[in-house]
Parts: sequence; C-alpha cells; structure tokens
Amino acid sequence: MKILAAGDHFVLNSLIGDALEAAVTASPFELTELTLPWPLEPFGKVAEVDEAGDCEDALIEALRDVEVCVTQMAPFTERVLEASPALRLVVVCRGGPVNVNVEAARARGVKVCFAPGRNAAATAEFTVGMMLAAMRRIPQTHDSLARRGVWDGSSYTYERCGPELEDTRVGLIGYGAVGSRVARVLCAFGAEVEVYDPYLRGDVHGVRVASLDALLSRSRVVTLHARLTDETRGLIGARELGLLPRSSVLVNVARGPLVDTEALCDALESGQLAAAALDTYEQEPLPADARLRGVPGVVMTPHLGGASRQVAEKAARIAAAEVARYAGGSPLAHCLT
Repeated sequence: MKILAAGDHFVLNSLIGDALEAAVTASPFELTELTLPWPLEPFGKVAEVDEAGDCEDALIEALRDVEVCVTQMAPFTERVLEASPALRLVVVCRGGPVNVNVEAARARGVKVCFAPGRNAAATAEFTVGMMLAAMRRIPQTHDSLARRGVWDGSSYTYERCGPELEDTRVGLIGYGAVGSRVARVLCAFGAEVEVYDPYLRGDVHGVRVASLDALLSRSRVVTLHARLTDETRGLIGARELGLLPRSSVLVNVARGPLVDTEALCDALESGQLAAAALDTYEQEPLPADARLRGVPGVVMTPHLGGASRQVAEKAARIAAAEVARYAGGSPLAHCLT
C-alpha cells in the first residue's frame, strides 16, 4: 500500500509518518511525502472546488500510484481526483473535509475521512483565556506598559477594573465538545454557568436555559460555541445584544458569521458591551479598514483557537487510526463517502 503524507507547517509530515508507523501494523506500506505551503487559504474559506491554485499540479504528481493520502489542506478538487485513479482513501486532519470535493470523491469510489474533536481542548482553553483577557483588560494594560511605557493606575479604579469569573453569570450558547469543556472550567472558577442549546440531550455543567432570550437577559458574559448553519448565521444581532445587561462581555472563538459585526461595533461604541473577545470574523483575514479595529474594548486574535502542538499531534493520530482501519478491513470511524 502506497501512502502519501501531504502535510504542511502545522500538521507536519513527520507527525503523520510517526503516527502511521505506530498505528498501521497489520499491513506493510510505502510512505512518500509532499509538503504544502501554509496556509493555502484563510480559515473558513472553502477553496477546494475552483481556487486550489498552483498546488494541484504538485499534488497530482505526488499522488501517482498512491492508494491513501493523509493531509490537512491538500486541495482534492475534481481535477485532482480524476487524475488519481489509484486513490481509494483521503483522510483529512481537520474537523471536516472542506478541502475535498466530496461528491467527486464519492463518484470515483474514494472514501473521505476527517478528524473530529482534535482541537476541542485547545479551543476551550483558548476561549477561557480570551474571556479573562477581555474581562480584565490584559492586552490593553500590557500595551500601555510594554509599548508606551505608561504605568497606568487608572485600571485600579472601580469604574475601569474588570469583573471576576467567580459568582459571575456566564451564558454558553452551544454545548458540544468545546462548550462542555468551557463549562467545566468555568464551574471550577466559581462562575454561575447557564447553557442554551436546543439540540442538547442530557445533563450540563450549570443550569439549562429554555430560550436564547432568557440566557442573554441574565448573562454578564456570553460565549459562543454553536455551529455555523443557515439557522445560526447572524444569531447575535442588534436585538440580541440589546437584551444583555449593560457593560456585558461577548466572546466568540467559534465562527465569525454567528455575530452581526456592525451590531457588535455599535454595542461596543455605545457601552452596551464593555468588551468583546474575538478569534473569528465574518471576513477572514480581517480587512485593514475593518471597523472592528477602531472600536474600544476589543481583544482580537487571528483564528488561533485551535492552534496548539497537541492539536497537530492528535490530528495525525486520528488520521492514522483511520488508515489502520482501512488497511485491516475494519469499518471507518469518521467517513463521509
């Protein structure tokens, strides 16, 4: 069996190779490597169908006689799949195979697998870090001291200092792999956790709330953990932000389009929101003239919530386990075709 590791500067070929060596023991294999540029496209942008650019030719050449490919970002377009008749399995080291034309793969009998849950812990930890940074104004005071040399004592005033998590009511919208981890951490801080998730069955850490409006009207801090669907796009707009207690905090390390950016900026400028912590945006990369860059109280990072060394390692291991199942004739765990 010939396997191509099409890694990049995050999910390294060395990680993929080590994981395959450990997992695929029932069948001998030959491993070849192709290193792709990073990133091929901004996060959240589906580039697999028409915008793969110059990577297609290199990928087609590397896939010659290859039966299995493990990758994170390789553009498996219809053209690439058509030019790779030996290919039978593509394993994507991401939460979904957005870089694969799944219908074209299905039509050619190519199975497509992915790696769910690989970044849940990293994203949950990052969410809490962003929450604390926004609530306690850590980036602003760092900038004042480290970059401008100002020992700003004004933050040690009642009006400007931020709240603690202990005894603060925090509302979680969504309670999946990330949201549930965030809830456990917040409970350890002593926060009063409330959860809204209309699709949730079972117990939660905290209190389940029956409606989004009820959650928003009661929460001093709100953190988003919902999937982006047609139903959830623009979930938090001007009306929803107006339901929050004044000077609340919004955290979004999920998906940018869950929040109406213009309404968010209005809420920050009016003081309805004291702060917002954002890792994702309606448009990525964030434009240089984005209004968000000029509003007060915003902590911004460039879609880093799932970036940790362990995420890359977990992704490689999850992918290798799928290859081992394939090699051994066992059912695949996370397969779309």
